[in-house]
Amino acid sequence: MRTRALVLIFGLSLVSLLLLDTASVWARATSGGSRGSRSYSSPASPSTTPSSPSRTTQPSTSTSQPQPMQQRPGMFGGLMGGLAGFALGGLIGSMLFGGMGGGFGGGLGLLELLLMGGAAFLVFRMLRGRSARPEPAYAGASAYGSTGQGWSTGGGGAVMEAPSGPSDLDRGIGHIRSMDAGFDPDAFTEWAKGAFIDVQAGIVKRDLTGVQDRLTPQEYARLQAQCDQLRGARRTNRIERVQFSRAELSEAWQESGQDWVTVYFALSLVDYTVDDTTGAVVEGATSPVEVQEYWTFARPVGPKPWRLSAIQTA
Repeated sequence: MRTRALVLIFGLSLVSLLLLDTASVWARATSGGSRGSRSYSSPASPSTTPSSPSRTTQPSTSTSQPQPMQQRPGMFGGLMGGLAGFALGGLIGSMLFGGMGGGFGGGLGLLELLLMGGAAFLVFRMLRGRSARPEPAYAGASAYGSTGQGWSTGGGGAVMEAPSGPSDLDRGIGHIRSMDAGFDPDAFTEWAKGAFIDVQAGIVKRDLTGVQDRLTPQEYARLQAQCDQLRGARRTNRIERVQFSRAELSEAWQESGQDWVTVYFALSLVDYTVDDTTGAVVEGATSPVEVQEYWTFARPVGPKPWRLSAIQTA
């Protein structure tokens, strides 16, 4: 009895696995295919936002303007200015009225003292003006936080941030454009959305000959085998109300003389399978579901037609 129970459990487990494997075939285009050297790695995730602007440091928005430093009068400014004026007046008076207080011939009089004081003041004023002259402002000398210099002032001191280089995606697009200057990621994404719709329509018809020119031979054989299994089981996969919420390139690279690009799709659709005889839904549901997939396309390097090479579910 114990042996028979073990055999029964083993048989039920095997049937369950077969049913699960068959059920995975009775759905829209399933995961599989080739991504070249990246076949055994997960596709790169798309950017966090549909359009990710370059990170920049925002300049300060403070509206306070630096106030000019007010020059305080020198220690002897008022006094020496008065003395200079008085000396000038004395000099004019001496010239007009013959001097005062003895003049030049009789020793140092008041006029001579005033003239000497005025000369000392002028020398002092000239030296102070030269020392107070502002230094020339060098570009970037006080702009460590400006975006043009690539400096940040986080913490206590100024730290220079190295500019970020191009991403792996940008480098891949650059390599593809080196042999196909007209390659446009946005236009390609729109074309890929059309390929998604047409391939799914071929799955519904269980015949992919209409899109064979957009599939690599290996991917065509794989997906057509799925269609043949649906036909053999007398079942039809229905795919309706496809709505894209996001579509963008997530990878681009070259290897072995081929261009490769992966497109990330986020969309909602209705996906269910019906029995051809009864029309009953045997898998899926008639309400929309959210899905995320990566479709990889390949071609020989240069401006040649692209073909679907792999499908992976996120």
